[in-house]
Order: sequence, then structure tokens, then C-alpha cells
Amino acid sequence: MNLGSKSKKRVVLPSRPEPPTVDQILEDISKAAPDDLVFSILEQTGENSPRPADTEVELRFQQCRRFLELNEKLEEAQGRMQQQREELQVVGEQLDRDVAEVKCQTL
Repeated sequence: MNLGSKSKKRVVLPSRPEPPTVDQILEDISKAAPDDLVFSILEQTGENSPRPADTEVELRFQQCRRFLELNEKLEEAQGRMQQQREELQVVGEQLDRDVAEVKCQTL
């Protein structure tokens, strides 16, 4: 009898959750409060001025946030432009019908 094998119970770990999608990450970032820990983690307690590396990290972070904001605005503009294009197509088709009708009346 092997005493060691009785004490070795196999532990079944739960499966890992799926990583978040890019949309979920962007949503989390947009919903985060300005004083959220993720935004303040780079601040150094007890220091009046940040280290040069921290300044560069902050600059890159702000650039990323600005990029995401601009990207969102571009997506909204794209949606508006698609809607306006569809409206213009409908108006153009109606104009073509009206022109054809006027031509028929003058003949």
C-alpha cells in the first residue's frame, strides 16, 4: 500500500474566463471616473514632480485617450454620412422620376 498516493488528490481548477474584447475594454475605459485607480497609479506619492519616464507614460496615455475619442467621433460621423447618403439616394431617385414625368408632360 502506497500511503503517498492517498494524499495526492487531483485538484480541478475552474476554466479561465475569456479575455475581454476590444469593445469591452474601450467601454470600461470610457466609463471609468477620472479619479479611478488605473489613472492615478502612475502618480508618485511624496514626490512633487514626476520622473521623466512617468511624464512620457502619461503623455502616451493621453495620446491614446485622445486617439480613442477621435476614433469614436469618426465612427459617429461615418454613421451620419451613411444615413445622409441613403437619404440623398432616395431624393435623387425621386428627382429622376420627377424629371421623367415633366419630360413626358412636355411631349
